[in-house]
Amino acid sequence: MAGKSGKVNKAWLHDHVNDPYVKLAQKEGYRARAVYKLKEIDEVHHLLAKAQVVVDLGCAPGAWCQYLSRRLGLGKADTVAEPDRPTPKVVGVDLLPMESVPGVQFIQGDFQSDAVLQALQQAVSGRPVDAVVSDMAPNLSGHAATDAARMEALIEMAVDFAQTHLRPEGVMVAKVFHGPGYDPLARLFRQTFRQSKAYKPKASRSRSAETFLIGQGLRT
Repeated sequence: MAGKSGKVNKAWLHDHVNDPYVKLAQKEGYRARAVYKLKEIDEVHHLLAKAQVVVDLGCAPGAWCQYLSRRLGLGKADTVAEPDRPTPKVVGVDLLPMESVPGVQFIQGDFQSDAVLQALQQAVSGRPVDAVVSDMAPNLSGHAATDAARMEALIEMAVDFAQTHLRPEGVMVAKVFHGPGYDPLARLFRQTFRQSKAYKPKASRSRSAETFLIGQGLRT
């Protein structure tokens, strides 16, 4: 078994080192290749063109926050806020620690806890949220039904947050996995948003079961 595990680790390391997205992330100063998933989704679907307030759930190690910070023009020394336009805001949440990102407010803790939800509500300061992006995933047990239930619970909470805090024309992007829990989550997006679709960006490895659900415009 140890020999097989070693072969798998070597294969993963070989793929990782030679991955063009890993090399591009290093070149462009991003912390993880996952940034190109969000970047492609944004570029293809124009989700963040007018965004001013964005919440990033499951944000560690911070690559998505880096992209959002750059996209919204945060952390620039020469940025001058317009008098009648509030400063853009990005708030990231994760159980794991994250090194600071210019212009991003980070909350460390469990998104499913009342304390973190309260801190998140305070962080957005009552401003309507333009986009909620989620790269969250539960700790996997290896038991398909259990993992699907945990993922479903996470995304349901994220959708609940979006329903409460998104502006009417706001957008949500959430990583999900094909499998036992996929259909209920896809249905939830259809019920919650006027437009919903599934999208697998090129940076998602072909062998990965992940895809991203995109919702635009809250149903009233």
